[in-house]
Amino acid sequence: MDTTLQDPLVGQVLDSRYRVDARVAVGGMATVYRAMDTRLDRVLALKVMHPALAADEAFVDRFIREAKAVARLDHPNVVGVYDQGTDGTYVYLAMEYVAGCTLRDVLRERGALRPRIAMDVLEPILAALGAAHRAELVHRDMKPENVLIGDDGRVKVADFGLARPVDTNTSASSGALLGTVSYLAPEQIEHGTADTRVDVYACGILLYEMLTGGKPHTGGTPAQVLYQHLHEDVPPPSETVAGLAPELDALVAAATARSPEARPADAVALLARAKEARKALTDEQLDTVPPQALAREPSGSEDLTSVIPRHGAGRALPAPAGADPLNLTTRLEPSEAVSGTGPLEPGGGPGRRGGRWWLPSRGVLALLAAVLMVVGLGAGVWYINSGQFTRVPGVLDMPRQRAERVLSDKGLSVSLKEAFSDTVEQGRVISSAPEPGSRVRGNGTVTLTVSRGPELVKVPDVQELPLGEAKRKLRKAGLAPGIVNKEFDEEVPPGSVIRTTPEAGTERRSESAIAIIVSRGAPIETPDVVGDSVDEAREALEEVGLKVKIATSGAFSKEDKGSVAEQSPGRGEELAKGDTVTLTLSKGQEMIKVPNVEGMHQDEARKKLEKAGFKVRVSRFFLGDTVFSQSVGGGEKAPKGSQITIRIR
Repeated sequence: MDTTLQDPLVGQVLDSRYRVDARVAVGGMATVYRAMDTRLDRVLALKVMHPALAADEAFVDRFIREAKAVARLDHPNVVGVYDQGTDGTYVYLAMEYVAGCTLRDVLRERGALRPRIAMDVLEPILAALGAAHRAELVHRDMKPENVLIGDDGRVKVADFGLARPVDTNTSASSGALLGTVSYLAPEQIEHGTADTRVDVYACGILLYEMLTGGKPHTGGTPAQVLYQHLHEDVPPPSETVAGLAPELDALVAAATARSPEARPADAVALLARAKEARKALTDEQLDTVPPQALAREPSGSEDLTSVIPRHGAGRALPAPAGADPLNLTTRLEPSEAVSGTGPLEPGGGPGRRGGRWWLPSRGVLALLAAVLMVVGLGAGVWYINSGQFTRVPGVLDMPRQRAERVLSDKGLSVSLKEAFSDTVEQGRVISSAPEPGSRVRGNGTVTLTVSRGPELVKVPDVQELPLGEAKRKLRKAGLAPGIVNKEFDEEVPPGSVIRTTPEAGTERRSESAIAIIVSRGAPIETPDVVGDSVDEAREALEEVGLKVKIATSGAFSKEDKGSVAEQSPGRGEELAKGDTVTLTLSKGQEMIKVPNVEGMHQDEARKKLEKAGFKVRVSRFFLGDTVFSQSVGGGEKAPKGSQITIRIR
């Protein structure tokens, strides 16, 4: 029975925009539906939180965090998030819809995969995670269920619901460990920490599973699996698949090292090691069919689309061997009646029955003719609609020679053109026209756009040009003027460029940022004007090319009232012509009341005067320790910081 018929959301329109057409999958936190965006007229996936969880703020926050996390990523191998919103009790994400299957579906049907196919899956996964890691995000839940393989062979990483910034704990507020047991790194289990290397560990487990058809750690309970993660190394895949290349063993070992320090730092580093390992393998090693494979593996000339389960969404089950594809076979029984007179010569009729030769009746002949006509008509219709066409195989990110071989094996001609790309490695396919999955005549032509690698441009010489002109020249060269720093230079006029970083003539990728160092002119040593009158100070500063600003508030000072008490920058500091020096004017000395200390012990008197803001001098007349007089009487005022003499006897 179709369970989608029982789903209350199917057929509804959320937020007056998203029409829910069918249920795709159900998880512990949300249900995923295929939906139509009625505003933009496009199919998408709608991930709707279970209403029972929508009342829990922690779950809603985590749900919305997924939208924000993925929205920061713009990468072809990450399932995109288009929108997030609520409609009554429903909290949803509108996401990219990927027609195809998950890596788990492939492993369930195929078992172990050939190394070539395993690497074809691993590399785009690492590219997606690398983009996340460079954006300081950790996925934390990498597993085959979160790897989608489209009908065109494109691999995408989904479900960033557990994504967190680098170096955050893996524990939720409840203290429960997040993630899937089979793919948890030891530090997640033991310390509850997660940085980019936990995704590296999970990808190592994924590679092991693709190569061998099974997980490295198994047990009757989750606790047994967790124990093995902590105390046992992942075994080499070649122990299970005899003859597997040692480079693949080394790649799995590096990614799944129990100590995080021994693993590649992030997915970008692991991707580089994966590509090195792949280059070291021969075609024979890459195309070895593991004995653990559950179904016939395709030949090396085929692409990733050939391993997608044929019973997935949008796909028909293959017909049994020998079946009539048009289902038009009709069994004709010979007629009981015999037409004509007299016996027929052997071989003169279609058969004999009960010792007598027989002829088919007109009805049988008419039926046979009708069947043949239907078969012929069906074959003709099939050829017109489908037979003369084929589907463009997925060749994106393949090396050019391999992509040409895949297309040639399908009977297609190849036309090549080149383009620069910052994301696709030189010599690999950026795009195809028609696109992968499109129908094309069996002898048609597919145009491949092959990467020339990133476009490199030379940093132009902008030395001694005014800043504005230098920026225009850099933009015209295809570069981005970046941070502007200033330095003193006696030879380059103020406001003109001293140099760039990187320097002129250096090759950089198009749109790279270029730092510009601009001249402040010859340095000016700030003169000392403290104690001068305002007019004297202004004249001295303007004479050397500096501007003057008077602070709105004054300051108590030993300097005469109205003269300069402070200057900023101070004396001797280097400034450029046109820089400003701020002057603070003196309010004169601050007068404060002197405390009465006569009759006090000398130590007590000293402390009281110093606390009030005065300096203390002791004058002793006789042997003793009591103050009998003070230079400024108690209750009188004296300048703050001035000296008070106490006399002791």
